[in-house]
Amino acid sequence: MNPYRYIYHITTQEAWQQAKPAGWYTPPGFAADGFIHCSSLRQVLPVAERFYAGQTGLVLLQIRANRLDSRVIYENLEGGAELYPHIYGELNVQAVSQVIPFAPGPDGRFTLPDWLEMECPG
Repeated sequence: MNPYRYIYHITTQEAWQQAKPAGWYTPPGFAADGFIHCSSLRQVLPVAERFYAGQTGLVLLQIRANRLDSRVIYENLEGGAELYPHIYGELNVQAVSQVIPFAPGPDGRFTLPDWLEMECPG
């Protein structure tokens, strides 16, 4: 069972556009990792700052966890206490409820849209 209604994944607009006609998405690191890295809403900004600093052309996929065809496991593979959702398999595009443009601001930092934080706390 998924503790969150939505989970989130950061990718490029280009990768998402390529995935839509196929009906499924896997990120470039999928073959090596064996899963798709995701986050809860409160984890999105720290993940973006750590792994995507200064990058443009990004989108934030809002994923309805209960619509996924693949299994989600909450785990921390780096030895920390915080658990992250990992999708073990392809992401079926029907599970994506929102594709949100996700660009850093002029200061280089990412922010979430206000409507997203109010609609989907946690």
